Amino acid sequence: MNYPNRVIKKGEKNKTIVKALQEKLNEVGCGPIDVDGDFGPQTFKAVKQFQATRRDQNGDPLEIDGKVGSITWAVMFGEPTIIITQEPANEYLKEALKIAVSQIGVMEKPLGSNRGPEVDKYLASVGLGPGQFWCMAFVYYCFDKAAEKLGRNNPLVKTGHCMTHWNSSNAKKILASNAVNNPSLVKPGQIFIINTGGSSGHTGIVEKLEGGFLHTIEGNSNTSGSRNGIGVFRLKRRKITKINRGFLEYK
Repeated sequence: MNYPNRVIKKGEKNKTIVKALQEKLNEVGCGPIDVDGDFGPQTFKAVKQFQATRRDQNGDPLEIDGKVGSITWAVMFGEPTIIITQEPANEYLKEALKIAVSQIGVMEKPLGSNRGPEVDKYLASVGLGPGQFWCMAFVYYCFDKAAEKLGRNNPLVKTGHCMTHWNSSNAKKILASNAVNNPSLVKPGQIFIINTGGSSGHTGIVEKLEGGFLHTIEGNSNTSGSRNGIGVFRLKRRKITKINRGFLEYK
């Protein structure tokens, strides 16, 4: 059975899905529980037991919340049951992704300076001088170059500030809670926004969706996905649940 692209939790109405979960939980030793299609306290407890004794595809412990999201589902039923989404929603997003991919490997010069020939260009695209945080500027630059190539206007907010972009954008917004409950809403080419505290944030472009994990391209980051890093990186393990603000989809 393939993942239904929504979180399965207490009160789930689809008895076929719940029975499949209950059968699997019994099979792997997290029972015995009744296979009755009722996601109640008994099934909730068994799911938590499963999560407490398993790790995800990256070797990290599962979140013990008693809910079956795409990551828990993949561990339970296998990664092939998770839908992989690689096709952007429109030509503009596809072109912006191409530009972003072409920038992978760009590094600050010197490292840690928020400077360098390419970094200075990203910052200049939003009207900022060298030495500033540049993850949002990188995203703007990619979409600006894509718009130029397609002979159209760039609809992105011209800013190097992540939260200003989120608050002022007219793009389609997918809130974090909606993305967690229905990961099929997240598409390649969308821009993710993380609030890192107060008015600070981090951003990048979604390259591929693999269950509950995002493959992303990020500027001003590093191999662990931190903000204010040293270059442009392709990352393969951001969890949708860690994107706490949401996603933007431009047309």
